[in-house]
Amino acid sequence: MPTYKAPLRDMRFLLKDVLNAEAALSELPYYTQHETHSADLADQILDEAARFASNVIQPLNASGDAEGCTVQGGVVTTPAGFKEAFKQYAAAGWTGLDGDPEYGGQGVPHVIGNAVSEMMIAANVAWSMYPGLSHGAYTALKAYASDETKNIYLPKLLTGEWTGTMCLTEPHCGTDLGLLRTKAVDNNDGTYSLSGTKIFISAGEHDFADNIVHLVLARIEGAPAGTKGISLFLVPKFMVNPDGSLGERNPVVCASLEHKMGIKANATAVLNFDGAKGILVGQANRGMQAMFIMMNGARLGTGMQGLGLGEVAYQNALAYAKDRIQMRHEPRITPAEAADPIIGYPDVRRMLMTVKAYNEGARALAMWLALQIDVEHHHPDAGKREEAADIVALLTPVAKAFMTDNGFTNTVMAQQVFGGHGYIREWGMEQYVRDARIGQIYEGTNGIQALDLLGRKVLGDGGKKLQKLSSLLTAFVEENEGNEELESMLEVLGKAAQQAGTLTMVIGQKAMQNPDEANAAAVDYLRYIGHVTYAYLFAVMSKAALEQIVLGNDRDGFYRAKVQTAQFYYAKLFPETKTLAATIKAGNGPMQVDDAAMFGVERPLVTA
Repeated sequence: MPTYKAPLRDMRFLLKDVLNAEAALSELPYYTQHETHSADLADQILDEAARFASNVIQPLNASGDAEGCTVQGGVVTTPAGFKEAFKQYAAAGWTGLDGDPEYGGQGVPHVIGNAVSEMMIAANVAWSMYPGLSHGAYTALKAYASDETKNIYLPKLLTGEWTGTMCLTEPHCGTDLGLLRTKAVDNNDGTYSLSGTKIFISAGEHDFADNIVHLVLARIEGAPAGTKGISLFLVPKFMVNPDGSLGERNPVVCASLEHKMGIKANATAVLNFDGAKGILVGQANRGMQAMFIMMNGARLGTGMQGLGLGEVAYQNALAYAKDRIQMRHEPRITPAEAADPIIGYPDVRRMLMTVKAYNEGARALAMWLALQIDVEHHHPDAGKREEAADIVALLTPVAKAFMTDNGFTNTVMAQQVFGGHGYIREWGMEQYVRDARIGQIYEGTNGIQALDLLGRKVLGDGGKKLQKLSSLLTAFVEENEGNEELESMLEVLGKAAQQAGTLTMVIGQKAMQNPDEANAAAVDYLRYIGHVTYAYLFAVMSKAALEQIVLGNDRDGFYRAKVQTAQFYYAKLFPETKTLAATIKAGNGPMQVDDAAMFGVERPLVTA
C-alpha cells in the first residue's frame, strides 16, 4: 500500500531561504500582535501536521476509497474512521489554524496554513475536502455577513462543531450561473425561503458535525435576470436559535450521492431545498461578489490538490523505481544481482524528474501566492496590499489550472513507473489518477480558468496585472546580471518575459476584430504563463540554493538537487513554450471549418 511522508525539507527551504517568510510576516501587525509569525512556531506546526497526516488520515485513504459514502433516507454515512479523524483534527485546533482570534481562531499566517493543507491533501484528498469547504464558508461569511451572523457562525466553523458547503451548481447550469433557478421568497421577518436543487455539492451531507452551513446562490423573486440578479444565502441544516443553540431541522435534504470516478470518500451530494429558511449574506443581487471570495479560495485549494496528489504519487513511484529490478543496465548498477533497479533507465528517470520538477514548481507557486494573500489582507501599506492583490488575482487561475493539469500528468507518469502494477488497485496508484482527474473539472473547468486569465485578468485591464508580473521577472534578471551560475536561466527568463508581452499584444489585436481569437488562444496562453511563472520561481530557488552551497550548508545534497531540478525544468519542460507560442499565434483560423462536414452541424459559418 502507498505511504506518505510530508516534504518538510522543501517546505522549510521555501519559507526560510526563498520567501524569507518570517521577515515578510514581521511587517504585518496582525501576525506580530498574535505572535504567530516566527519560524520556530512554523516549524512546530509543520511537524505536528506531518504526524497527523501520515499517522491518522493517510491510513484511511485506500479504505475510504474502497468503502465510499452511503446515503439512506437522507442520512449520509462516511467511511470508517473518517468521522473520528475529523473529531481528532478539530480537537487539536487544526480547523481554526489560520482563523481570526476574534472568533476563536489561532491567527496563524495563511502561508503556514497552506503548507498544512498540502499535507492533508496528499495524505487523503477526499477527507481533506470536508474541512476545506468549511474554511471557504468561513472566509465568505467573514467578508460579507453581518456582525450578528459572524458572531454566531464563525466560532462554530472554526472549532469544527459545524462545517460548511458551497452550493452553486444546478442540473441545468454549471459555469453559466446566470441560468440558475433556485428561488428565494422573502418571509418579511429577516429570513427567506429557498426552493430548488443543487448538485455536485462536495461534503453536502455527512456525519462529521452537529450542523452544516450551506452557502447557497439563489434568485429573489422579481430579481433581474442573469448574474446581476443572484443573491447569496446562509441556509443551515438545523436552524440556529439566537443563543447559538440548534433548533428545528431545515428542509434541505440529501436526495442522493453521486457515483464518481474518484474522491469516492467525499460525499458529493444532490441537495433539495424545499422552502428551506435562510438569511441573506451581503446585499441582495450581489451574491456573485460574495461567492467569488469563496470560489477563489476554492480554486487555489484545487490547485493544491494537483500538487498534493502529484507529491504522494512521486514518493511512491520513486520508492518503487529504486526497489524494482528489471533487465541489465550498462554499466551495471548492481552487478551481483540478476537485474538492475529501473531507476537507472533514462525513461524512468525522465518521468520521475518531470513529476519532481512540476511538484516543486507548484509548491513554490502555492506558497508564494499564500504569502501574497497574507500581505494583501494585512499589510499596513495600501500600495503593497494592492500589488499583492493583483499578483494573486492574476495567478489564481494559473495556479488552479496549471497545477491540476500537471498534477494529473504527474499521477499518470507515476503510475507508468509501476508498469502493470500501477494499474492494480493494491498498489494505490490508480486511485491517485482517479482522484486527480476531478481537479481539472470542478471549481471552474481549466478552460474557464484560461478564459478568466486572458479575458478578465490580462486583456480586461489592459495588461496592468501582467505587467506587474513581468516587472518582477525583469527586475530579477537585472539584479542578477553577472551571476555566471544563473546566466543560462536568466537569458531564457528575460526572453520569455518579453515574449509574453508580445503574445498578449498579438492576441489582443486579433480579438478586437473577432473575440473568438482570444477564446481560441486562452488555454495555450495560460499554460505559457504557467511555464514562465515556474521558470521565474525555479531561478529564484536556484539562487537561494546556490547561496546555501557557498555557505557550506549542503551536507546531504538537497541544495545541489534543487539546482539540478531547475536545470532539468529549463532544458526539458520549459521548451514546451515554443510550441505554445506557435499555437497561440495560429489563433482561431484553423478552427474555422465547414461545420456540416466536420461536425454534422448546420449553422452560419463565421469566417476569419
